Amino acid sequence: MTVGERIADVFGRAGVAASLHVVDVDDDPERVGGDADPGWAGGRAREVAVRADEQVVIASVFKILLVLEFARQASVGQLDPTERVLVRAADRLGGWGVAGCADDAEVSLRDLAYFAMSVSDNTAADLLLRRVGRDVLPMLAAELGLPRTRIVGGPRELVETMLADVGARTEAEFARIFPTLSDERVRAMRVLDPAHTTSSTAREMTRLLGLIWRDEAGPAPACATVRELMDRQLFWTRLASGFPPGVRVRAKTGTLPGLHLEAGVAEYPDGRRYAMAVFARTERLATRRIDVDLAMGEAARIAVEALRDG
Repeated sequence: MTVGERIADVFGRAGVAASLHVVDVDDDPERVGGDADPGWAGGRAREVAVRADEQVVIASVFKILLVLEFARQASVGQLDPTERVLVRAADRLGGWGVAGCADDAEVSLRDLAYFAMSVSDNTAADLLLRRVGRDVLPMLAAELGLPRTRIVGGPRELVETMLADVGARTEAEFARIFPTLSDERVRAMRVLDPAHTTSSTAREMTRLLGLIWRDEAGPAPACATVRELMDRQLFWTRLASGFPPGVRVRAKTGTLPGLHLEAGVAEYPDGRRYAMAVFARTERLATRRIDVDLAMGEAARIAVEALRDG
C-alpha cells in the first residue's frame, strides 16, 4: 500500500476522520520554497499530508502559542517568570493541576506555564493568558505566518460558551445537563465548530513547531523554554505511543467530546526532527478512546518513516 493508504487504513480501523501533517523540521517545504499541495497524493518527499489544510478545532493545543508568548516576554524582561500568582476558588475551572486544588494556591508564572503544558491545566492557562495579554496571541499568530490560526479567548471563554450553549448557569449545572444531551445537540456546540472557536490547520501547527524547534519563533531562550516544557507533558498515549524507545517525542494534546488532538515533534538519535500534527474526530463522543490515541501514534510513525525513507 502507499503511505496514504496505510494511514487511511489506520484511521479507518479506529473509525475516525482525521487530518494529519508531518514534515522534516529542517526540510520544511514552505521554508525551502516548495509549494505544498493539500493531501498526500504526488509522493512529495518533504511532507506527508492528509487533509492538512482543513480548518479544525485545536482546543488545548493553543497552549503552545500561549506558553511561547509567555517565554518570549520573559526572555526580553517584559515580565518576571518568578512573579507570584494567587489562585483562588473563583479562578478554578476544574481539571488537573491548580485547577483541582481545594484551597488557594500561590505559584509563579513559570509554574503556571509548566502546569498548562504538562497536565493541560486550564486554570493555569487562563491565569497565564490574563498576564501576557488576551489580545496578544492573535498578533503572535499573524507575526509567525499562521493566517488560519484563530484564537478565540482562552479556557474561561470556552467554558462560558459551553455553559451558554446548554443553558447552564454554573459548572455543576452543566455537569448535570450535559449527559442528557443528544449527540446532535452536543455536536452543535460552538466549541466543536472551527468557525466559532479556537482553530487552525494541521499544516499551520507543524509550521509553528518548526519555527520553535529552529529558534525562529522568538529569542532562542524562549524557544528552548517551550521545547523543555513540551518535553514534560505527562500524556503519552497519542503521538508518543507510535514511536520506539530512543525516539524523543515532545507534544501537546487537546481534547473535547469526539475530538482527539495532538501536535509535537519526534527527535531521532541521528539528529533528524519531524514536526507532527494529528487531529482526529470520532463518531462517538467519548473523550477516552485508547484505540483512537494509539491510531494517532501509528499514523504519525508511518508518516515519519516515509520521510526518513525518502
